[in-house]
Amino acid sequence: MIPLRAASALLASLLLAPAAFAQAKRPFSVDDLVRLNRVSEPALSPDGKTVAFTVRETDMDANRGRSDLWALDVVTKGAQPHRLTSHAENDSSAQWSGDGRYVYFLSSRSGSSQVWRLGSTGGESEQVTRLPLDVGTFKLSPNGSKLAVSLDVFPDCADLACTARRLDEKSRSKAAGMVHDRIFIRHWDTWTDGRISQLFVLTLENGAVKGEPLSLSGSLDADVPSRPFGDASEYTFSPDGSKVVFTARLKGKLEPLSTNFDLYEVASDGGEPRNLTADNPAWDTQPVFSRDGSQLAWRAMERPGFEADRFHVVIQDMKSGQRRALTQTWDRSVDAIDFSHDGKTLYATADNFGQHPLWSIDVKTGKPTMLTGPGHVDSFSIGEREIVFSLASLKSPSELYALTMKGNDLRDLPRINAQALSEVQLGEPEQFTFVGANDETVYGHVMKPAGFDPQRKYPLAFIIHGGPQVSFGNAWSYRWNPQTYAGAGYAAVFIDFHGSPGYGQAFTDSISQDWGGKPLEDLQKGLAAALAKYPWIDADRACALGASYGGFMVNWIAGNWQEPFKCLVNHDGIFDARGMAYTTEELWFDEWEHGGPYYEVPENYEKFNPVNLVAKWSVPMLVIQGEQDFRVPDTQGIGTFTALQRRGIPSRLLFFPNENHWVLKPANSVQWHQEVLMWLGEWTQKKAE
Repeated sequence: MIPLRAASALLASLLLAPAAFAQAKRPFSVDDLVRLNRVSEPALSPDGKTVAFTVRETDMDANRGRSDLWALDVVTKGAQPHRLTSHAENDSSAQWSGDGRYVYFLSSRSGSSQVWRLGSTGGESEQVTRLPLDVGTFKLSPNGSKLAVSLDVFPDCADLACTARRLDEKSRSKAAGMVHDRIFIRHWDTWTDGRISQLFVLTLENGAVKGEPLSLSGSLDADVPSRPFGDASEYTFSPDGSKVVFTARLKGKLEPLSTNFDLYEVASDGGEPRNLTADNPAWDTQPVFSRDGSQLAWRAMERPGFEADRFHVVIQDMKSGQRRALTQTWDRSVDAIDFSHDGKTLYATADNFGQHPLWSIDVKTGKPTMLTGPGHVDSFSIGEREIVFSLASLKSPSELYALTMKGNDLRDLPRINAQALSEVQLGEPEQFTFVGANDETVYGHVMKPAGFDPQRKYPLAFIIHGGPQVSFGNAWSYRWNPQTYAGAGYAAVFIDFHGSPGYGQAFTDSISQDWGGKPLEDLQKGLAAALAKYPWIDADRACALGASYGGFMVNWIAGNWQEPFKCLVNHDGIFDARGMAYTTEELWFDEWEHGGPYYEVPENYEKFNPVNLVAKWSVPMLVIQGEQDFRVPDTQGIGTFTALQRRGIPSRLLFFPNENHWVLKPANSVQWHQEVLMWLGEWTQKKAE
């Protein structure tokens, strides 16, 4: 059970007092959304007195985000956050040296991404690495004598200069053809060019690199960290710095079918990596040592090929080699983990009924205890006496909080976005439940329009989340944010249908091979429940919107559930399951969800294939597609729009040549929201005939 004091304080801080909005000048808009700062990567100093963190701002003139390092004294009352860096290029990923004298970080200020450091008392930043290739990620050993870095290299090159030279030659070549002998040929938004991400270690002496980089993973045909979103949490030094444990998946000929990531151990001065988890054919990742080095913990799955399987925690005694599944009986999928300083507790995050709180897990018994209440804990840093974490909600982007380990006293830390949010009017969110498919309880949220008047009727934005095994809960988003609809005068309803995490693994599993079944039933019953509970929602002015799986569902709704909706919005959604099966990149996902490859079980793909129901489509649809989306390739969106135009259904295509599965560039985000809101306004202002 969550400690009462922590829960009360957190709830009060998240649900801002009405007085805070009494002076609001305007409803929240997309311009506010893109200009809010993003707080992430808190890192407590060894003495627990200072937290360094990353703040990402939007540079509208340059049409990009730019990040700086900030710091906050978390001990002195009334202390305010201040910038540590302010270079025009990006600075991020702060890590303290073991003695607390320096903050190491990644920066592109030299023209390429390299490791830099800054004295804890200030002064000029010093460049630590001067490698001929970009540093992707890094981690400093506890005693500061070694630095692990990840670099993209051609595996047949004997040194880094060879890779740099080959890239230069390629950039000057007039021939543009790419030759591939195996898949992946592309991943997420990037074409493969033969390079792999390898883990190297550098020796440091007084903060300067001594000698040449040594590859730790070069003997493996594997990316370390993984692509496309792997980071420094996938490798770690032992406390004495003598070993490195990292996560890797061997490529082979059919890497896109595999989720078999293993943990490898290697001496930090080189040698052959040893597979620690060869007995598990499923996913093993995020190794963390206890401070004394006696224990190694990691997250593990059990079912090969299933990316949404439940992550449980495994602990190994490093002396005896004995290991045990710590959270096997806890029906939640564990995200980030870290040890307490005394090694008796693991801290973790996990979805739970539409929230994403911080938990403590007893290392002896595996018993979990919820430490925070409403909201989404994005990241955290463990000190001896206190935990500093970033927390977001439906009413706020991530901000920093501190929680004492004894007493669970929660403290608000100064908010980076306080001034910006004080100038706008936000919608009020509310969670509700209803009886969904299989007569099971399903959770959803409603967001009231900004400046809500219970006597009015409001049009509805019915938002369907992607994934599909993700939760659309009490969190902040810079892409699909209900507050942008609330600020434009819409009610927003969003449902955690069958398949969403945080409600037990059986609930998550239930969507596989049933994409158009239980989830559609949940959406239908959820909308009916919301309309019955909230009479101020105008049922005659509703539009459904979704991306990725949500876009698939919009296409599925177009052929199965037209009546309640005046319009539809489909962002990067699946149109033809057969085409998707042969053009998406991560085949393990599509084949697990449909029970095998298309050529073996075509009936499973065709059962819920939107393309088969185009003849039943009638509702106006806005189609949005990114050309760099290799997850749901652009032909899916183009096919959707072509079908709509051929049928004579009112439709529009918004196509982004320079975006992937997400819309990330600020100007594109503004355009995206403007087009979506214009489309909703065009159709929801028309009363039902």
